[in-house]
Amino acid sequence: MSVRVVNLIIPQGTDFTSSFMLEEYNDLPIDLNGYTGSCHIKKHPSSTSKYSMDVTFPNPDYGEIKISIGSTASSSIKEGRYLYDILLTETATGLKTRVVEGTVTVTAGVSTS
Repeated sequence: MSVRVVNLIIPQGTDFTSSFMLEEYNDLPIDLNGYTGSCHIKKHPSSTSKYSMDVTFPNPDYGEIKISIGSTASSSIKEGRYLYDILLTETATGLKTRVVEGTVTVTAGVSTS
C-alpha cells in the first residue's frame, strides 16, 4: 500500500467525517478485514499533544475507511494548521502501515448553537 496524501478542512465545533477508498496498484480494493485503525491530529510530528479521530470500516471488503470527529472534540482544537495520518494495524501480524496523511486546517466558526 502506498501512502495517499489528502488535505482536510475541519470547521471548528462541527461533526466532521471523511471517507476513503483504498486500492492496490492494479485498482483492486484492499480487503480491510482483520485491520484496526488509528488517526491522530498533531501540530507537528514530535508534538506530545494530539487529538484523536475515530476510524471505522463501513465496507471493509471494498477498502472503505472512514474517519470522524464529533463537534465537542473539534471545538477543543484551536484554529490553525495541523498534520494527521491514518495508521492501520493488521491484527494477525501486528504489521503497521500508514495509508493516508496530509494537513488539517481547522477553521474558526462564528455560530456556536
